Amino acid sequence: MKRFFRLSALAFTATLALATVAMAADEYNASNGLTLTGNPLGLHGVDPVSMFDSEAPRIGDAVHTSAHEGVDYYFASEEARQKFDADPGAYLPQFGGFCAFGVYVGKKLDGDVRFADIVDGKLYLFVNAAILEKYKENSEEVIRVAYETWPDIVSTPVGDL
Repeated sequence: MKRFFRLSALAFTATLALATVAMAADEYNASNGLTLTGNPLGLHGVDPVSMFDSEAPRIGDAVHTSAHEGVDYYFASEEARQKFDADPGAYLPQFGGFCAFGVYVGKKLDGDVRFADIVDGKLYLFVNAAILEKYKENSEEVIRVAYETWPDIVSTPVGDL
């Protein structure tokens, strides 16, 4: 009987852990693999603070990890991690890190830090250079419509869009 309860407790714990990962996978553009903490990795390991504070995105280091809403982020330095922890919303990309133009058309496409724009202190990612250029043709409309669209698709799995 004790064994049954232990197995039940273990199964329940595993279910909760997987539910957190599943939720994060739907709402955040996270890498398929898991970090040492068991969370998916956001921004493909790029330091989100570096998107604002340096000339080019910097690869983070697992030594400087911070979790936010079930997703781990790596930072290039402890100082960057502390900045993020003080105000994650100031550094996280909009639309969970998915391509802003993709959200504009109702899709969740991979956001790539090499193709980014910062508007009014908010980070927007795009899938490639061609889409970034298309966005620049009418960036205000793309951002406005993407914000209108996001609530309807935020929890929808990528494959269902």
